Amino acid sequence: MEQLKEKSSMIATVICGLLMIIGLINQKSGGNIYPILFITGMVIGGFHQTKDGIIDTIEDKHLNVDLLMALAAIGASSIQYYFEGIMLTFIFSLSGSLEEFTTNKSKKEIESLMEIQPENAFLLNENGQTTEVPVKELKIGDTLLVPKGASVPIDGELITEFASIDEAAITGESIPREKKLGEDLFAGTINIGNSIKMTVSKESKDTLFSKIIQLVDDAQNTPSKTASFLSNFENIYVKVVLVLVPLAIILPYFFLGWTWNESFYRGMVLLVVASPCALVASATPATLAAISHGAKNGVLFKGGIYLEALADLKAITFDKTGTITKGVPIVTDEFFLTDNKQVAIDTLLAIEMESTHPLANAVTTKYLPFSSKKVKLDISDITGSGMLGKERDNEWKVGNADFVSTQPLAKEMLEQTKQLQKEGKTVIYLSKNNEVTAFFGLLDVPKQDAVETIKYFKEQGIETTMLTGDHSRTAEAVAKMIDIDHVIADCLPEDKTIFIKEQKEKIGINAMIGDGVNDAPALANASIGIAMGQGTDIAIDVADIVLMKDDLEKLAVSHQLAIKLKRIVTQNIVFSLSVIALLIISNFFKVINLPLGVIGHEGSTILVILNGLRMLQKLPIEKKFEKDKIKEKNSYTSLQEQFSN
Repeated sequence: MEQLKEKSSMIATVICGLLMIIGLINQKSGGNIYPILFITGMVIGGFHQTKDGIIDTIEDKHLNVDLLMALAAIGASSIQYYFEGIMLTFIFSLSGSLEEFTTNKSKKEIESLMEIQPENAFLLNENGQTTEVPVKELKIGDTLLVPKGASVPIDGELITEFASIDEAAITGESIPREKKLGEDLFAGTINIGNSIKMTVSKESKDTLFSKIIQLVDDAQNTPSKTASFLSNFENIYVKVVLVLVPLAIILPYFFLGWTWNESFYRGMVLLVVASPCALVASATPATLAAISHGAKNGVLFKGGIYLEALADLKAITFDKTGTITKGVPIVTDEFFLTDNKQVAIDTLLAIEMESTHPLANAVTTKYLPFSSKKVKLDISDITGSGMLGKERDNEWKVGNADFVSTQPLAKEMLEQTKQLQKEGKTVIYLSKNNEVTAFFGLLDVPKQDAVETIKYFKEQGIETTMLTGDHSRTAEAVAKMIDIDHVIADCLPEDKTIFIKEQKEKIGINAMIGDGVNDAPALANASIGIAMGQGTDIAIDVADIVLMKDDLEKLAVSHQLAIKLKRIVTQNIVFSLSVIALLIISNFFKVINLPLGVIGHEGSTILVILNGLRMLQKLPIEKKFEKDKIKEKNSYTSLQEQFSN
């Protein structure tokens, strides 16, 4: 529908332009049909916008510039300035078509997303046969087959042992994700491995992909504060112009000795040049382009108002786990106190592979590549202490110091343990027959992009804070690694909310970024709530900005995008007001005529719209990230080739 309207508007503009040229030729050659040609062109070229102006005025009780332009064209024709009337109509129609084009171009991201979203799915029955059905008819619990190279039709859970999924449409990540049995699959992502099976976990309207589309659509229909102000200003301004134009016609005629034709002509010029077309177009096209830019790069703004606020950000607060850190611990330090290190590793793996504890997963991830043989043990899980493994006459234990040995730790080992704990690390021990043979330091380490992002905001003079429910020792250790301004530990959800509220009152515009249920209240109370796209549904729902890929560097991109938007909108407003003032003064002193007034007024509108379109251009910081991604992708391709060989 929008594309059809854009096409018909452009056709009307072209016809208006052709009739203007033909009529001018007829007028110059001494013909007498040019008035009909000019009037016909005005009707065709001005029909769409005049109709929209009348409808908006009636429905919204809101006067707009479309009516001023229609009145100016009618007024010019009434005193036989037909060419000026059609010239005004043509350029006004051209600027309107350009604005329609800008709006539709900004909304193309929704259309491209919707094209990616599959319409049909292969439903598996109990006999293993498949039936192609519409995605909308799928129910939670249905089993589906996703062929190699096909898009995942709906959100669900993988029931095949392994899958390789390209999630670029959702996260922007170029490297495919390796999924295991039971992991989540998202609609719109692509199965690049062998065919897989999955069960449906959400209805089509509730999928992550559907939410993305709805978020972008809602954002483009939610104006910024500046756009809302300009829209309200337009209504008042048009009323003022409609009052001033009659006065500008009558007063010079009676008090300055102007002829009626001259007074009326100058009134029509005033009607044109005083119209706030460029001013009204200063914010909306640029904001739509900025939102579209963000959507294309995996950053969803739920409205221009939040993008506008981001430019004036004073403080930003980060949740720790899953936002600044990876959310899972890794082994950072190892100490083996035995000559037979390989036996210790094999035994440690045999015990920890029987546990689902995050610390156990960290150990198996670290040492599985170094396993030499499978050790058979009789394993028991001692809740709250650790794991026990028995092998003939040997008893192996993994856990805290009190559990693995009844003997006190040796002096050197105790000092190393205290140092690890001082660094915020969790320490676990491996013992054989009550004697410690190894111990390890584990920590949920910061993401590299978190370090770069915090550095960026500090350079911008924005206060950075980390909130966490972890104890202070761990929090301080992480804070030191990322060089953040402030850290507050041992926080409950209500503590985070209280801090955000107080910070907003004290500093001004603040932002909170998190991914968990416990972050949702703080996100809702911040000036700008920012959710990690792979976080919980409630965090995404209450947030104002969503990072679809868990990439904190996108925050730096968003901030620069917001600053650029503010700069462009300011440029547009100052430029449009200056042009209006200059044209009004020039008209009063009879320096310009109606054609020049039309060119100056409508030309400024076109320039403002084109300036707003610059928001679609890539930012310098994005170009840097792209180079990094190319290097990362080339590295991944190289690894694949080595594996194939």
